[in-house]
Amino acid sequence: MKDSKESRTTPAYTAVMKAFPTISDEKRREMLAPPEGPVRVVIDTDAKNEIDDQFALTWALLSADIIQLEGVYAAPFSFGLYHEGLLRAYKIRGSGLQPQVEDAALLEEYATRLDRLASAGVHPKDVHYDPPGVGMERSYEEILTIFDKLGKIPDSLVFRGSDRFLSSVTEPVPSPAARHLIARARQTADKPLYVVAIGAITNVVSAMLLDPDIIRNIVVVWTSSYPSVSTRPTHSLNLEQDLLGSQLLFDSGVPVVYLPGYQVGAQLRISQPEMEMWVRGKGAIGDYLYWLYTNNPLHAYRSAADYFGRSWIMWDLINIAWLLNPRWAPSELMPTPILTDDKHWRQGDADRHVMREAYGVDRDGIYRDFLTKLQRNAA
Repeated sequence: MKDSKESRTTPAYTAVMKAFPTISDEKRREMLAPPEGPVRVVIDTDAKNEIDDQFALTWALLSADIIQLEGVYAAPFSFGLYHEGLLRAYKIRGSGLQPQVEDAALLEEYATRLDRLASAGVHPKDVHYDPPGVGMERSYEEILTIFDKLGKIPDSLVFRGSDRFLSSVTEPVPSPAARHLIARARQTADKPLYVVAIGAITNVVSAMLLDPDIIRNIVVVWTSSYPSVSTRPTHSLNLEQDLLGSQLLFDSGVPVVYLPGYQVGAQLRISQPEMEMWVRGKGAIGDYLYWLYTNNPLHAYRSAADYFGRSWIMWDLINIAWLLNPRWAPSELMPTPILTDDKHWRQGDADRHVMREAYGVDRDGIYRDFLTKLQRNAA
């Protein structure tokens, strides 16, 4: 996997940021107003990364009265960024020395993973991680699977995305997804094109770099990380995989609706008994979503041996929820923060452009709508 080498503090980064058009404060606030009625939408998803993307895509496809879906893009993903931390934690644990505060935090983060590898007799250096291009291809196939389980024809709606993450703002990653996004964003319309981003932001920022003017016509609805007022460093896959792209998203001036995962989207839990009662048996898609829940690859990663007393978070439902009913993810306008190279939020200057950020979520309202549509589809 090719890591980002460029920093947001380099002259090249600054020069590229100046190429983006300036959106007036009045226009930005208009674009960031909670949506009403039917909305134009494209979805950018790392659909095979976990199981919440499939739930979000299903809900969107079952909500065609409001979500006018114009495209679905396969986003790249890889867990390779955690390999260095895993190796370091293994070395610290094996040293037998009393860990420092920072090292203790690292050990705690990787303890379960190290225990599982040890029980399997696997050395951390031998763990294989698929590169982001493989993750993108697997996501592409998973998107098609969701369409099939719903009995819907993709009809030229699904596109492959980037085969790697952004390594420089002067080198966007061309892809069918980026080209399609540019084409749809250029379409004249009274309302903006909402870009639902539920993975690494590479496809979206690559399109923006290839055609900076499209930021006048799109609103990026992205879920990731902690609220922007948090002082904690992020450990969010969506943000960390393509840190440079994530920084660009907040610096470019594109209108952003930011939906924090931790503390906000994290409330979107559902348990196995609920899945058994309200999802399993609800058509081919219901059975598939239940199968995903009970065969979640991250359960093994986290050493979850059973489902007793457990639940799982369907993080990405929050993006669809905000589009369907903004009251389900209440939000407010606030200055866009700066994302630093060490993955902390920092409040910007007083004249920093505004974004919209969610501060709550109506878990029950969201699931009642999702489950109602799932049952209606199976009838």
